[in-house]
Amino acid sequence: MNTKAATPPASGDASPASGPVRRALSDCRWEDVELMRYKDDGSAPFRDVTRQVLFQLPGLHCEWRYFEVAPGGHSTLECHAHAHAVMILRGRGRCLVGDRVFDLGERDLVTVPPDTWHQFRADADAPLGFLCLVNRERDRPRIPGPEDLARLRAKPEVADFIRT
Repeated sequence: MNTKAATPPASGDASPASGPVRRALSDCRWEDVELMRYKDDGSAPFRDVTRQVLFQLPGLHCEWRYFEVAPGGHSTLECHAHAHAVMILRGRGRCLVGDRVFDLGERDLVTVPPDTWHQFRADADAPLGFLCLVNRERDRPRIPGPEDLARLRAKPEVADFIRT
């Protein structure tokens, strides 16, 4: 599996060289889309996550990405100034949004408001694959400090859920 970071084409062209349709391949992959690391190792706590940038077009100012969390894996517990929408395509898991934990299944839609703590976890026996729509140019995520973690962990359900 190639997981090196990639830069989108300078033109910002949303389609592959072969035309406007980017064909689905097996196992939630798409033609002409590189499988990348979720984040740089050591940059933030996470486990077993990959990403693919499926679409970006400068005129629309958005980016459509696919993330896959391997069974038992989790994304980073973080917040940021931008909102995003997450559509579950594959598998099962749970997510934290603010101070609530939600079960997730295929075709569920999750809205993450700005400046809201969030984290996604795959069930132990299934991957969790999701599309994420965000601004193409966005702020960098913030991970929780000790005071943030204390506030989050004040609610037992949240304390049991989060991984840092």
